[in-house]
Amino acid sequence: MAAQMGASAAAARAHEELYAYWAGLRRSGRLPGRDDIRPDDFKRLLPTISLIDVRRDPLEFRLRLAGTGLYGVYGREITGRTLAEVYNANAADYWRRELTKVVEERRPSVGVHSLAWRGAAHISILWLRLPLASNGADVDMILGYDAIVGVQGGTVSSGIRAA
Repeated sequence: MAAQMGASAAAARAHEELYAYWAGLRRSGRLPGRDDIRPDDFKRLLPTISLIDVRRDPLEFRLRLAGTGLYGVYGREITGRTLAEVYNANAADYWRRELTKVVEERRPSVGVHSLAWRGAAHISILWLRLPLASNGADVDMILGYDAIVGVQGGTVSSGIRAA
């Protein structure tokens, strides 16, 4: 239990680090865009970073990039796939609601999502989603970070690795 709490604390620190980075890129209330993001600035988080394209009319989300650490979570490559191609119907609906909220409110969002849908109820994702807008206003991409917390092979994983 103590190890689990330590992993959760490390995940929260990583969320705070990435959020502070993103917030530091905002100028006069304008959202940062993809061009403002420099992956070298948060190398240690890259394994579970994602970039999600936002498509409109109808609103749809496609994973433009998924870090190498997410392959183990999903058991396959998810880069280039839509929510419906990655998740079962319930999980896809969950993510569609959460991502739509980020787009419409133009604000970051954070939460916890169990991997029970994948048969791994002992593993959860502590997730952070940050809106990006190439024009500073209309969200066209979402920067994601997932900290994986749970027991894997008898060890606790936080999803955080050194670069």
